Amino acid sequence: MAILNLLASQRKCRLSEILTGSNPLLRDQSLVEYNQNSSAGIHICALLDSDGTPMEVALAVTKLVDEGFTTVKLKVGRRASPAEDAAVIQKIREVVGYKINIRADANRKWTYKQAIEFGSRVKSLCLQYIEVTEPVSSVHDLIKFCENSGLPVALDESIDNLKGGPIQKLHQFVHPGIVAVVIKPSVVGGFENAAHIAKWAHMHDKMAIISSAYESSVGLATYIQFAYYVDRQHDLISRLKRYDSCGTVAHGFGTYQWLTEDVSEQKLKILVPPLGDGMGASVEDAHGYLHHLNINDEKIEKTYSEEKLNSYSIQVDGDHFSYVVKVQEAGDCTNDKVVLFLHGFLGTSEDWTPMMKALSPSARVIAVDLPGHGESQILQRDDENFNQISLTIQSVADLLLKLICNITDGEVVVVGYSMGARIALQMILNENHKISGAVLISGSPGLRHEASRRRRTAIDKSRAQFLLTYGLECFIKTWYSGKMWTSLREHPQFDSLVRTRRKHSNITDLSKVLADSSIGRQKSLWEDLKHLEKPVLIVAGEKDVKFKEIAERMCSETREYGEREADCRSNQELCEMIVVPESGHAVHVENPLPLVRALRKFLVRLHQP
Repeated sequence: MAILNLLASQRKCRLSEILTGSNPLLRDQSLVEYNQNSSAGIHICALLDSDGTPMEVALAVTKLVDEGFTTVKLKVGRRASPAEDAAVIQKIREVVGYKINIRADANRKWTYKQAIEFGSRVKSLCLQYIEVTEPVSSVHDLIKFCENSGLPVALDESIDNLKGGPIQKLHQFVHPGIVAVVIKPSVVGGFENAAHIAKWAHMHDKMAIISSAYESSVGLATYIQFAYYVDRQHDLISRLKRYDSCGTVAHGFGTYQWLTEDVSEQKLKILVPPLGDGMGASVEDAHGYLHHLNINDEKIEKTYSEEKLNSYSIQVDGDHFSYVVKVQEAGDCTNDKVVLFLHGFLGTSEDWTPMMKALSPSARVIAVDLPGHGESQILQRDDENFNQISLTIQSVADLLLKLICNITDGEVVVVGYSMGARIALQMILNENHKISGAVLISGSPGLRHEASRRRRTAIDKSRAQFLLTYGLECFIKTWYSGKMWTSLREHPQFDSLVRTRRKHSNITDLSKVLADSSIGRQKSLWEDLKHLEKPVLIVAGEKDVKFKEIAERMCSETREYGEREADCRSNQELCEMIVVPESGHAVHVENPLPLVRALRKFLVRLHQP
């Protein structure tokens, strides 16, 4: 939104002209309309929470109609039964008549059976559509609902949940019973995705409803211009296909009435145009609002300042050495939700900074520099026998369990990436009384066969020698040239990430970690999965074929063990897997937002009573 407004400002034009600029037909049409009709705009649907008695709701709708609204959307599913919601709509029709459009939104409140009951009771009341997502659990059920209920249906959350390229996935919704698509630009991935979805809807003779998600007037002013562009696109497609358009579409911006205050000093104008054909908003007014925007500082109760991470060191003693751990921490230190982040090889605790800041409002989050990495140090007590120091996955897991005991008396959720994921799995299998759950990102339980382990041990020993011989800079170039990092190399953060990898000061320790923690030297944990007693979330990147297959096998085998021993397992699902779209091996770098959402859900599930 900011970029589009900046482009419009630089070109001294309206934002809607920027939107139509890529299509000469739309641009010419829009310019003609601006010249002939300075009040060009869009229509708006009112939003009403239908609590109260049927008569009270009907009178509230009457008031909205008197204000100029010709379309009203009712929140249903809040009452004891669908019959009561149907009675409300029946009363509205009795009081107001059929001169307005009524939309219903069940907001996932009903079962399929309840939705069908509602449909049978309002079938004759001329609903423009009903938004249903949660009465149905599949596309097949949605189509069945259209056919069995006889109600026109609009897609809402079904659109919100489409990941990746939405257009290919939309073709499953071409059924004529689906008459509208409700599009929230801030949810579907921005204006470009929203425009593609709207065009698909128009090409399949469906209404494209642009809807807000409680944006302020700043967001609504941009949405108004975007909705105007979508309407013009619809008119053009109708002419090209030589059919009559479905008439004026009222967009879902009624949320403006639900907010008592705003961020700006001036008001965004929402009014009945001079011709009196429905409550709407002018494109010119929306443009003027953004052009002369003044933020009302008195209404801003809180501004965001970036949270600083608390950094400190703790010494943990091993058998032949001490490990001075650099720790970074954020969040409330008294919070009983504690999350420990473990990076991969060549990483540091700083890799987790964005995720720590995202999770710190609801959890105590801790990240460490693993042995040989970053600012952590290995202190040799036996200076003459460095080779006795063991930095295997098992020994590092043991050190970290000691560290956890120093940090908290409670349990910890361990989140590990790659090498860190192997350590996290070892920890949850070793000492599950201190670990409440684990999130394994692009991780593996090891190699099953002895021959594979010997081969990999030799490879990693050779890599460690290469690091000592040719130095860190040359090693990093070679390391990240591998096939596993293809998608990461294309990521905008790749160069910045590589710069952080050059900061390791002790390549002797780093090379020892590479050799000692080799997956070839690690005991295979595949068989140990049957002893898993705490929940695990397994994460893989969509483009990381190898580790996606490993994740699927881990989940499958863990569940198989659980089914065999169901009588001694809790009913809680121990293993869950997610595949993060548009990412490869380094999921937390390439596409962190879905991972943050998954982590939040996992933490909530772990702490449910």
